[in-house]
Amino acid sequence: MTVRVERDKETGVAVVTLDREHRHNAVDLETAAELGAVWRELRFDEEVRAVVLTGAGTAAFCTGIDRGVDVPQPASPYSADDPLIAIGPKAGDLWKPVVAAVNGMACGGAFYLLGESEFLIASETATFFDPHTTYGMVSAYEAVYMAQRMPFGEAARMSLMGTAERLSARRAHEIGLVSELTAPGELLPAALRAAQTLAGFPTEAVQGTVRALWSAKQAALQQALAQAPALIALGNLAPERQAELFASRRPGTEFRLR
Repeated sequence: MTVRVERDKETGVAVVTLDREHRHNAVDLETAAELGAVWRELRFDEEVRAVVLTGAGTAAFCTGIDRGVDVPQPASPYSADDPLIAIGPKAGDLWKPVVAAVNGMACGGAFYLLGESEFLIASETATFFDPHTTYGMVSAYEAVYMAQRMPFGEAARMSLMGTAERLSARRAHEIGLVSELTAPGELLPAALRAAQTLAGFPTEAVQGTVRALWSAKQAALQQALAQAPALIALGNLAPERQAELFASRRPGTEFRLR
């Protein structure tokens, strides 16, 4: 199992942990399938009324798709298979509130998860970045999700600057992407406190409020996401060229933290 779920019947909170610390909690096909199954399962678990989503260890919340994964694609230019498209809680039709506890790096495909969480709490050591453009890929789904959570200019800068910059937890808090900053050792307790508060309220009212909040932006979100497959098909370099760029990266290369 690459996704760990711990339920506390007394508080009504489930903690969902991406459990691939050795791969910086990158998502492979097994993890993607497990995440989808977890959200569907939690929909029917009446003892769970709120969720905390986090990553194992302190180095990374999630670093997107595992670059070692081979994703077969149809020959048709009119369709593309995205293994991450259904990893978020809303994609699994889960309307119980999800609090994301972000530890370390959150980048690329992590934004599918963060984009479908209600709010983010982050360790002071967390960083956010989007490597797509550096490796010849269009940031489409990720950019759309972040443009709905951040000021447009900040989302544009992060999406376009690739690996050259990382958004610090402090800056993420300043612009409203993150609602609370904590010391590294206080991250999970802070997220649990928030989730336990939500779980303590009547769940029908909480879930209805979650749906109301999402209805305010869902039409625009769906319209924007509908454009993503065509933009990716047009703008992505061939997989072989992407792999060359990724392989040529220099570990430890300096990046600007802002």
